[in-house]
Amino acid sequence: MEKPKALEEMSPEELGRLFPVSLSGHRLEWKSLFEAEKKRIMAGLSVGSNMQLHHVGSTAIPGICAKPTIDMLLEVPPGCDPQGLQRAMKDLGYFFAAQPQKPPPHMMFMKGYSREGYRGQAFHVHVRFPRDHDELLFRDFLRRHPDVAQHYARLKQRLQRAFEFDREGYTLWKSGFVRSVTARARKERDSML
Repeated sequence: MEKPKALEEMSPEELGRLFPVSLSGHRLEWKSLFEAEKKRIMAGLSVGSNMQLHHVGSTAIPGICAKPTIDMLLEVPPGCDPQGLQRAMKDLGYFFAAQPQKPPPHMMFMKGYSREGYRGQAFHVHVRFPRDHDELLFRDFLRRHPDVAQHYARLKQRLQRAFEFDREGYTLWKSGFVRSVTARARKERDSML
């Protein structure tokens, strides 16, 4: 009998079948789930003020639908030890998802997944250097502009129907909107400086 594949060994197609794109209406508990997991991660990393963990993604934007996965952005200092971070996150129950197409220090850690499907609350931790990311700009712009946030929600609903079993396709087709809004957010921020 063939040994089941580890999640890290599965193709995007296999992962898409196991973890289809599903959306739910905004849930108030997402904020408290983030806060509890943030405490757990920061305690597990034994870090001081040189690392910050932010709630990003659609679960951080009130009033819009989202995949019920809590996305977090971990800002690490330039001298961060990547292997030490990987060990610490593994000890916290996260598995490392390599991101070879993205520049260092981009790493991604995931929790809440198993070979049988979702297991508990799903979390994603994206690792970046401070100020080396657009996720906060995008999140904050949508929080300030509910009309744009609702447009994004409608786009996500259309894409979910088209790409239910293709997580990469779903993300790819959102990327043009995300880039456009992030450019607007950057322009808005820069005009206030």
